Amino acid sequence: MTERIDGHTTLIGLMAYPIRHSMSPTMHNNAFAKLGLNYAYLAFDVTSDRLPKAIDAIRTLDMRGSNISMPNKQKVIPLLDKLDPAAKMVGAVNTIVNDNGILTGYTTDGIGFMKSLDDEDVNIRGQKMTLAGAGGAGTAIAIQAALDGVKDISIFNAKDQSWENAKRNVDIINEKTDCKATLHSIEDKEDFKNEIADSFIYCDSTGVGMKPLEDMTLVEDPSWFRPDMVVFDTVYAPRTTKLMKVAEQAGVKHVFNGLGMMLEQGAAAFKLWTGKEMPVEYIHDILFADEK
Repeated sequence: MTERIDGHTTLIGLMAYPIRHSMSPTMHNNAFAKLGLNYAYLAFDVTSDRLPKAIDAIRTLDMRGSNISMPNKQKVIPLLDKLDPAAKMVGAVNTIVNDNGILTGYTTDGIGFMKSLDDEDVNIRGQKMTLAGAGGAGTAIAIQAALDGVKDISIFNAKDQSWENAKRNVDIINEKTDCKATLHSIEDKEDFKNEIADSFIYCDSTGVGMKPLEDMTLVEDPSWFRPDMVVFDTVYAPRTTKLMKVAEQAGVKHVFNGLGMMLEQGAAAFKLWTGKEMPVEYIHDILFADEK
């Protein structure tokens, strides 16, 4: 890294809170080094109240851009100059590109989710999905899955500040795709259990399972799962979440954390910033080294 950084190095950031657990700096900096690109990628703890000044810094420091993660994926939108059509549809941004002071927001989370399943030879198109959460990642996953051919999506969410966003997601999916979407309250455990039982894949896109909630899961009973279904947790730190342990107790064959999704969404962002294809197989071996 020190051999690459000089007076011409271009900075790319990651703005979220909490974020020190992120594997994104490892992913992008190794990719830059592999391709001989003079970029550096750093993670910054940015709470929502500090977000406006952080976004101004992208322009001020002439950064190439930044990734955005929780809790800023939706709050960043008013601070940008333009939105990619997909980001506008999703209503969330996870990637910013700076073109001479013009900041454009993109979303690559949904692409990363679908591509990570394809990488594992798991095809959810034409199937039913139960999805927990309607924040930035959950919204991107739901809409991209619907666009890519998932047949039914049952979205579960708490009746909190993101409930209206969950309703919006359902309306957009039903109006603009061939997928049927329904909204359910996460507090209705019997309904939650029944929808999971009827699904090919259950995906948790909430922060439950990530610090400081690493000892928690929305599904505590292994009997809710079947061995022939897919269980996907977007959390990847810890590498094996409480949800994944419950699914493994149920004998579920396909259990995934969010590392593959993080890799593929990162590859899409990498191309937006550099115009180059990320060396995905090389980065995959670095990120998954401890799983061999």
